[in-house]
Amino acid sequence: MILTFKNPAFLVEMKTDEIGMKGYMVELSSCVAAWISALQVEVVKQRMQMYNSPYHRVTDCVRAVWQNEGAGAFYRSYTTQLTMNVPFQAIHFMTYEFLQEHFNPQRRYSPSSHVLSGACAGAVAAAATTPLDVCKTLLNTQESLALNSNITGHITGMASAFRTVYQVGGVTAYFRGVQARVIYQIPSTAIAWSVYEFFKYLITKRQQEWRASK
Repeated sequence: MILTFKNPAFLVEMKTDEIGMKGYMVELSSCVAAWISALQVEVVKQRMQMYNSPYHRVTDCVRAVWQNEGAGAFYRSYTTQLTMNVPFQAIHFMTYEFLQEHFNPQRRYSPSSHVLSGACAGAVAAAATTPLDVCKTLLNTQESLALNSNITGHITGMASAFRTVYQVGGVTAYFRGVQARVIYQIPSTAIAWSVYEFFKYLITKRQQEWRASK
């Protein structure tokens, strides 16, 4: 079995003989492309959400970043984003499967168990990967306080971001915003898994009815 996903909240199981290597490469390429495009949006979103942000419109933010820091500023956190997504998804899916074994061992369609398992899985994964998310945010925003404590003046990589976060606030700084991150992920993953399981149930039921009528 090959496990592929475009949206990190969804797990799609496909047989190797159904998609082949070309199909697998298309899925992988689309996933990478989605991450790259999402990085640009994330940089703009986070800079506009900063306290006392000087930007009032998306176009103003994009223009300022492009002119002052160049196109590379939109991709500073790519390595950190990729590094964060891998453990996040691993923890997310393992936790969901573990909880399903506990709450729904028969693996029947059970909306309540899907919502609960999805919410808990998202919360655990979000909390565990908060340090990487803090470093990603710092790379995207280049926050002035952190820049003042950084000798090079610009934070350009994951290692530099980790050092700067520690210099500014110590170990506890790696978990700033963990509550907000967990609260955001709980409804997100709960809804995503419940919708996925609903359509999985619906499609499977239709397929069974169609086979029975043949």
